[in-house]
Amino acid sequence: MLDIFKAIILGIIEGVTEFLPISSTGHLYLADYIIKLDQPTSFINMFMVVIQLGAILSVIVIYFNKLNPFAPSKSKREKGQTWQIWFKVIAAVLPSIIIGLPLNDWLEENMTSWQVISATLIIYGVLFIILENYYAKRQPSLTDLNKMSYKTALLIGCFQVLSMIPGTSRSGATILGAMLIGSSRYVATEFSFFLAIPTMFGASLLKLVKFFKAGHVFVGNQLAILLVGMIISFIVAYLSIKFLLKYVQTHDFKPFGWYRIVLGIIVIICGLVFA
Repeated sequence: MLDIFKAIILGIIEGVTEFLPISSTGHLYLADYIIKLDQPTSFINMFMVVIQLGAILSVIVIYFNKLNPFAPSKSKREKGQTWQIWFKVIAAVLPSIIIGLPLNDWLEENMTSWQVISATLIIYGVLFIILENYYAKRQPSLTDLNKMSYKTALLIGCFQVLSMIPGTSRSGATILGAMLIGSSRYVATEFSFFLAIPTMFGASLLKLVKFFKAGHVFVGNQLAILLVGMIISFIVAYLSIKFLLKYVQTHDFKPFGWYRIVLGIIVIICGLVFA
């Protein structure tokens, strides 16, 4: 029963941090020190990735009509635009498949230390602050998602590859990259959400395949723990997405940059004390 309660807390953390550019990995890493699941390491490693499925489902629910090319309420032109969004998402996910997939095992084995996580938290926090200072003096060249080119989508996908390094934040890397090449905050944020769908479904599927391929099965209440974490992350992520979409219309990302820097320092302290 205690692990169910821990799964609820981890679900809340995942739901809040998955789409905000503050790194869900960094937060879950800290949480693991305090509320570690009383489960084998193999299950915990799988849980920390697959729990993201709940958060991704919230994107599908919120944007179901916008992302549904078969919606009867849409005109032929609107359906065509929806297909174009999906094709651009597919183009953007290609770098992660081509570059990231072959490196996945190596990254898991060599880049999950507190040193790496704290460094990426701080570095990208500083980059967000620098970018916003630069951005404040310029107007974005892309303010309509439907006008995004395939080249731009592919470039954003290249930035997403960077998020395979723990602590970077998938949403942080893609939003930062999109803004660097001229997207408005809102367009960058929305495309980051859409790109998360195939990316995180693929990452979760890969993790599950590895889990079962290694001979592991769900025992005891492990399936319940996973489902609870996913359900909670879905609910909280739904609220987080609504908040972020409203936030970016009138605010910049500087507060998230400063937050990342502070979190990175906390990870360093925890690493030195508990490692």
